[in-house]
Amino acid sequence: MRRLGCILLIIIGLGLLGAGGNFIYGWRAAGPATEDVNFTVAGGASFKNVAVELKKAGLIRSADAFYARARLFAGSPVVKAGEYMIPKGASNSQIVQILTEGVGVNRFVTVPEGMPSILVYERLMANDQLTGKIDIPAEGSVLPDTYAYDKGESRAAVLARMQAAMTKVLDAAWEKRSPRTIVKSKEEAVTLASIIEKETSIEAERTTVAGVYTNRLRQGMMLQADPTIIYPITKGKPLGRRIRKSEIESVNDYNTYAMTGLPKGPIANPSKSSIEAALNPKDTQALYFVADGKGGHIFANTLAEHNENVRKWFEIRRARGEM
Repeated sequence: MRRLGCILLIIIGLGLLGAGGNFIYGWRAAGPATEDVNFTVAGGASFKNVAVELKKAGLIRSADAFYARARLFAGSPVVKAGEYMIPKGASNSQIVQILTEGVGVNRFVTVPEGMPSILVYERLMANDQLTGKIDIPAEGSVLPDTYAYDKGESRAAVLARMQAAMTKVLDAAWEKRSPRTIVKSKEEAVTLASIIEKETSIEAERTTVAGVYTNRLRQGMMLQADPTIIYPITKGKPLGRRIRKSEIESVNDYNTYAMTGLPKGPIANPSKSSIEAALNPKDTQALYFVADGKGGHIFANTLAEHNENVRKWFEIRRARGEM
């Protein structure tokens, strides 16, 4: 009997030792999830409730064991509300680390340089992670950049951040403006910057383009910027075809082929670089520019030089089969 009792004690001891080992092993062992899972911790949720939801989501095998392990190995963990991406096979230890460090899912919306406000509006309205309605923002009021947002956040809140960023950049650039600038207000700065933005995507050219337009405005010449023809037709969306002669001759508040001075307002949302260029134009004698066939532009001081550059550009286009 005594021998049988000893055997039973050994069996019980080994069972307890095995259970303890399994309990400890389970802290860092791979979890049951076979794919990444988006997991949301609601505001004010207790750790015990979070453990239950983790079990329902298939991220852990036992809510009670997870809770007990976390208390033993991580003290009294405090999870942070938010949305998290839990990778497949995440261990109990990894899940606790993710939920307590509060590094949630990153969501971004990007406004490219030169995007018109109608497309900013359409991009925000098409994002089903955002809520609520917005009006089309004022042209030139949004700073092109990449913005983080939370799932369920209002479109109005995201748009407000975009517009606040533009105000901040514009205010800072205005304070550092050069005496050479032709613009007399921040509104005119954004308008000129939007034309610069649409005329060149090469940052190194922007101050020179700004210099050309500054010279033209100062001499009372027409700006003759093609994008200003397109804007009243499409509100800045791609035209998708060549500009018609009737559109070049059309008289309106934007077409700089039919008027001197700046358009009535911006034709796109310009970048910080274009705003700074408008306010700090290059000191140049150039009055003209045309595409060089390599993605950039070639500048000229006289009409004769410009006409020769245009001839070369037409030769390039004919060689490409574009004319």
